[in-house]
Amino acid sequence: MLVAAGVMAVSMGLRQCFGLFLAPSIAELGASAAAFGFAVALHNLVWGLSQPFVGALGDRFGACPVLIGCGLLYTAGLLLFAVSGTGFVALDLGIGLLTGLGIAGTGFGVLLGAVSRAAPPERRGLLVGLVSGAGSAGVLVLAPLGEGLIAQAGWRDAALAFAGICGAMVAVSLLIGGAPAQHSAKRAALPASGAWSAARTAMAHPGFVTMSVAFFACGFQLMFITTHLPRFLGLCGLAPSVGAAALAVTGVCNAIGSYAFGVLGQRYSPKRLLAGIYATRTTAIVVYLATPISATSTLLFAAVMGATWLGVVPLVSALIGRLFGLANFSLLFGLAFVCHQIGGFAGAWMGGIVLDATGSYDAAWWALVGIGAAAALLQWPMDDRPRMADGRSQEAEA
Repeated sequence: MLVAAGVMAVSMGLRQCFGLFLAPSIAELGASAAAFGFAVALHNLVWGLSQPFVGALGDRFGACPVLIGCGLLYTAGLLLFAVSGTGFVALDLGIGLLTGLGIAGTGFGVLLGAVSRAAPPERRGLLVGLVSGAGSAGVLVLAPLGEGLIAQAGWRDAALAFAGICGAMVAVSLLIGGAPAQHSAKRAALPASGAWSAARTAMAHPGFVTMSVAFFACGFQLMFITTHLPRFLGLCGLAPSVGAAALAVTGVCNAIGSYAFGVLGQRYSPKRLLAGIYATRTTAIVVYLATPISATSTLLFAAVMGATWLGVVPLVSALIGRLFGLANFSLLFGLAFVCHQIGGFAGAWMGGIVLDATGSYDAAWWALVGIGAAAALLQWPMDDRPRMADGRSQEAEA
């Protein structure tokens, strides 16, 4: 679990700093804000589409080989971004393709599957929340570090430093333990259903589908903010340090929120807590836009968004465990995560398109409001009754 937290801190922390590179890199690479936004969007899409397959590998072979292989891809992507002289290679192949594949194996799905199987049921939500929160603890250190390196040494050297940190993450991954899901299931005398059967059961469950669709809004809102908030603050006349500080505040509050929602998810309805998160984020965006944009208002906004940022992860994890058990957790989390990452793709790319077309982010912010409100309304009445392998609810069988 300590290894999982360390890997999560680096893997998630690095990707949340991509927005710091937008302004300094596009001029030298001859790219546009939309091109950078597309690369981050592609990163999210590749991550989402590959997550079910990478998760299935983690369920079958265990976390260690997946972490090492995907960690090496992540490192290669950052190196390519740092040394390439063309926008397509640096952005689309480096940031988009390689880091997207890399984080599929070093982010939520594989790590939380291993932690969920290792944790006792009465502490599972708490421990999943702690490991999820480590992803935000990483950005607390990496965001100011990246901003300082970019200011002092340039964005290429900063990217090289990030690649070195990612390489250290690969070395730490060698220490992770834990058995594959099938081995754990056999020891517990609980049969692990086949991956295809588990996927069909999940996709036939109306509650799982509703949760996954609402998860789209989470990715849409958060990836827009991660990618474009530093640039938005620059357009508002604020210093680059405010953007880095906002990411750091987000990280601190994120760690707290992940832990808190992990605990709350064991005591209260996870689906209602998810609906509350989506509603809170959306309200925070409206209030932020309705007040003058300043360093203070930005940091307060970052605190609210951070407190609700990764809090969705332990709640979605709890719902998946409740609905289907843990034997195919990484695969099923990956299926839900596809929708989240399609939302991230749309949010990151949409922000760049809107900025290039209109010269401001106004329309993009209000798109976040509409989609967030829709997600809250969808999530609240979700059907969270468990299903058996044949798709029947346990209540119906009884």
